[in-house]
Amino acid sequence: MERLEMFCYQCSQTAKGTGCTVKGVCGKEPTVARLQDNLIYAIKGMSAYLYHARELGYTDSEIDGFLEKAFYTTFTNVNFDAESLVKLAIEAGEMNLKTMKLLKEAHIKTYGEPEPTKVQTGTVKGHGIIVTGHGLKALEELLKQTEGTGINVYTHSEMLPAHGYPGLNKYKHLAGNLGKAWFDQKKLFTEFPGAILATSNCALIPKEEYRDRMFTAGPVRLPGVKHIDGYDFTPVIEMAKSLPELEEKSGDVTLTTGFSKSVVLSLADKIKELVENGKIKHFFLVGGCDSRNKKAEYYTEFVKLLPEDTVVLTLACGKFRINDLELGDIEGIPRLIDLGQCNDAIVAIEIASALSELFGVGVNELPLTLMLSWMEQKAVAILWSLLALGIKGIYLGPILPAWVNEDILKVLKENYDLKLIGSPEEDIKNILKK
Repeated sequence: MERLEMFCYQCSQTAKGTGCTVKGVCGKEPTVARLQDNLIYAIKGMSAYLYHARELGYTDSEIDGFLEKAFYTTFTNVNFDAESLVKLAIEAGEMNLKTMKLLKEAHIKTYGEPEPTKVQTGTVKGHGIIVTGHGLKALEELLKQTEGTGINVYTHSEMLPAHGYPGLNKYKHLAGNLGKAWFDQKKLFTEFPGAILATSNCALIPKEEYRDRMFTAGPVRLPGVKHIDGYDFTPVIEMAKSLPELEEKSGDVTLTTGFSKSVVLSLADKIKELVENGKIKHFFLVGGCDSRNKKAEYYTEFVKLLPEDTVVLTLACGKFRINDLELGDIEGIPRLIDLGQCNDAIVAIEIASALSELFGVGVNELPLTLMLSWMEQKAVAILWSLLALGIKGIYLGPILPAWVNEDILKVLKENYDLKLIGSPEEDIKNILKK
């Protein structure tokens, strides 16, 4: 399994493979250094979710208090005890559960409960603005300010789930979703003739071809790109008006998003009937962070090879590996269910918890397997949330987390039955033979 190269800020050395090999320069044990890095990634991911919740007026003093403790622990190097750092990672997972719940509450109370919604992937005639990132507040303000102007607004990547919220989908000029995961934006934005707005992380350094028509908002800053303080998007709107109109062009597929917890659980009785009658044999959660790594094609092949008596839940930008596949349904239950953004991992967790109650078994006894594609930051926080809940048997790939060395991997395997993906064929065979 390939590992990312990482840099140790304490000793200014680069370590690859099983981790740091320069003990003595900074005095740290290699595993301790890695666990500190892990905690930093986790609290960075939590902070991103908390930022968007705070935008909508939602805060939690307990989460703030944990972040204070975690930052103090990691950035001032006061904790060199591996066991204590693992406990802190579990606590980070617990606090991230609270953070995701807080953000979900903020989204639902502000924009309504998501509903299954079909989303076009083409363009309509008229001026256009494309919005990337995760900031629903920024998208809402832009939609308000562009209403009646003849400008159409398109989403990109993790903004796709915005179409499922009634409070956002009510804007008729929210025209569709363009592109796929975050890393396609340099090609996509070069070809898109309108204005561009980045609202959160996952914004790449722009190419010269579109730098002058790109804008940032919120926490995002990019070199040579004009930043919008607050939510007055007049410069973005004026730029869109000055650019050529987009042509009417049909998309290759129509996507469906907006499956909230209440929507899925409204089908609980039907799901239970189909499971008990053997018509649904297994559920898979296939999603997470996506990357341009060619090995990530595993997830597309995996879903293509799944038997027709299986159901796939998906979320985060990893869904773009599979959300254009035509999987059909099982007596009215869709075989592909898009739960939303990465923070909507809390929805998947709550659905799994409800199903465990429905069937009278623990979550680990459900016919459910998590297949997570991996990068860092938010993914770290979510992984530790799952581990904090005691969820076992998670498959992870196509690469290992950068902070994992052989000692940490051994603990994850022994305590949580963490598995590394292999080939789609073998993994499916091993999962479904149980």
